[in-house]
Amino acid sequence: MSRLFKIEITESEAELKKRLQQAREAIHKEKLQMLWWLKSGQVTQQQEIGQRLGRDNSTVTRWLQKYRRGGLMELLQIHKAPGNERKINKEVLADLQQQLQNPEGFRSYGAIVEWLEQKHGLTVEYGTVYATVRYLLGAKLKEPRPQSYQQNEQAVETFKKTLVQR
Repeated sequence: MSRLFKIEITESEAELKKRLQQAREAIHKEKLQMLWWLKSGQVTQQQEIGQRLGRDNSTVTRWLQKYRRGGLMELLQIHKAPGNERKINKEVLADLQQQLQNPEGFRSYGAIVEWLEQKHGLTVEYGTVYATVRYLLGAKLKEPRPQSYQQNEQAVETFKKTLVQR
């Protein structure tokens, strides 16, 4: 026989119902639904909550422990992993951005990889450099296309004048 299931829910049934209707994330809805069922007396056993929500009993136990420990705020808090540190720190990023703004700049992303190795002693992969420069800093390494020395400048000017602007 299992032990007696007892939990004290401080929020009112109406408040839980309102928060349930306003919840945007599915995990919040499940947790609020669980509390509402308990407060309204629709559920009396922990196993029944797990069956209704389609969750394992250990998950329900963990949620209830969080609620007992810190209330609704603790239960609804979502912890996110901090992630890894960036390979290129803020000082190096500022220096790189300044170098990218110079007129001579860099000819390729490979040149940036070499520059980071020589100047800052960082070994960074090409893909990391590309993603950092292109998406984080919003820069592009553009060079004008080479022009033929045989190109007739008069014909180019005529073309530009007669080109229909849309």
